[in-house]
Amino acid sequence: MTTTTPTERPQRGKTKATGAWADGDRTPLNHNEEFKQADDGLNVRTRILEIYSKEGFSSIPGDDLRGRMRWWGLYTQRRPGIDGRRTATAEDLDDEYFMLRVRSDGGALSLAQLRAIAGISTEFGRDTADITDRQNIQLHWIRIEDMPEIWRRLEEVGLNTTEACGDTPRVVLGSPVAGIAADEVIDGTPAIEEITRRYIGDPAFSNLPRKFKTAISGSPALDVGHEINDVSFVGVNHPEHGPGFDLWVGGGLSTNPMFAQRLGAWVPLDEVPEVWAGVIGIFRDHGYRRLRNRARLKFLVADWGAEKFREVLEKDYLQRPLVDGPPPGPVPEHRRDHVGVHEQADGRFWVGVTPVGGRVSGTLLSKVADVAERNGSGRVRLTTHQKLLVLDVPAERVRYVKGGLTRLGLKATPSEFRRGVMACTGIEFCKLAVVETKALARSVVDDLEKRLPDFDTPLSIHINGCPNSCARFQVADIGLKGLVMDDEDGNPIDGFQIHLGGALGAEPSLARKTRALRVTATDLPDYIERVSRNYLSDRENAQESFAVWAQRADEELLR
Repeated sequence: MTTTTPTERPQRGKTKATGAWADGDRTPLNHNEEFKQADDGLNVRTRILEIYSKEGFSSIPGDDLRGRMRWWGLYTQRRPGIDGRRTATAEDLDDEYFMLRVRSDGGALSLAQLRAIAGISTEFGRDTADITDRQNIQLHWIRIEDMPEIWRRLEEVGLNTTEACGDTPRVVLGSPVAGIAADEVIDGTPAIEEITRRYIGDPAFSNLPRKFKTAISGSPALDVGHEINDVSFVGVNHPEHGPGFDLWVGGGLSTNPMFAQRLGAWVPLDEVPEVWAGVIGIFRDHGYRRLRNRARLKFLVADWGAEKFREVLEKDYLQRPLVDGPPPGPVPEHRRDHVGVHEQADGRFWVGVTPVGGRVSGTLLSKVADVAERNGSGRVRLTTHQKLLVLDVPAERVRYVKGGLTRLGLKATPSEFRRGVMACTGIEFCKLAVVETKALARSVVDDLEKRLPDFDTPLSIHINGCPNSCARFQVADIGLKGLVMDDEDGNPIDGFQIHLGGALGAEPSLARKTRALRVTATDLPDYIERVSRNYLSDRENAQESFAVWAQRADEELLR
């Protein structure tokens, strides 16, 4: 594979440079590009160990504090007491504590690893922990002084925080039932492991235009959101070559949502890392670096189209053609979140449970490890729906695992509201958020379970604290984008713009919205109850999903 940057002449007639390295000019066109060019983000770890952890928070200069430290999974938290009218990355929002993301590529954790994270949470993070929709665990209240010990404990069990954030290849998503599901097309785990071994922490890919998100799954359930990742490898059976992966590029949500495009190429398992490196190489070299809001791969793919992207990939980065291949087959009827009790290919079982909005704690994770170990399991996995699976449970121990987790508040047979809710970090810790999300998710679920105890239709409720869509509000049945509203006296209160009828899977669609459709956080249970009842009474039949109904329903029924 070519890892050097192709040299091309700048296009004639261009009115404004994109900042793409392939244009032949690497002059930084914004401050982010300046600090990345001045010093690779990977280099900040040495300063954290040798200087900042010893001299404290005040010793950290701004470009390291709000820039390079993200390359090691560290973001400054939002200082408490600042309402949602003030946001972004201003210095006065910085608390002297950090959010820390721990990589768990493919969502895979051994019990030793789970216990290590749990111990760090209880000792150094005020017992906080969130399962994110990127299949990793995020901790809070982390002090810079504690990072050497935290890294030591993580690395002792084979974990790290390398490139968990920053303009880098983030955690690689994988099917949480990879290698165990009876209907799996192909196990993508070897490709995930090889990508992380070869490329994570490699300076060749540590200065990208922006973040780069990867998904690899051989599950026919399409369980990793391949439609909204920068690059995805989706399990398919080629009529001549057998099991492999269908290649997709250019997906992403945030303020300019776009679904990924198929390249029509089939990739065998052992070639996935090389093809992945080619795709990320294109992003590094051709990605738009001038404006941060256009620096994702999806904008390049939208401008080039799938045909040109594949041509550049084959000619300039792989030096060979890819094999044409089929698209994914029909999606099975079973749910993509893997919640419940399911038999594995080897006759054992996995038990999938539902932390509400991903909020857990170190204490809880430690108890989950105890339940798993006591009943013959040695590993868990996290999902892209903020759920947790205990794997490899012997048939005779399933009821004990299910019962033990239920006593911890983790249900394997949850209500549809508990099962379908997701929530981002929110204003509690995030500097970009404008409203609270995690506690709201729990209170809304508790309320709706009382109001609609017999509601038994899948319903996803995604609560997002800002427009950046970390909780994927544009592809939820009910997507909630946080905003600040005024009460009758002109005081700021939490509110949401409502998006309805979004979906991924067999028929992906972006949610329907109207700017006038807004609700306060206080009125949210009333609204969801009302629109849910309208759906049940107006749907054509029991098979019509909420998303399909919401896309066609009269606006009066959506208010």
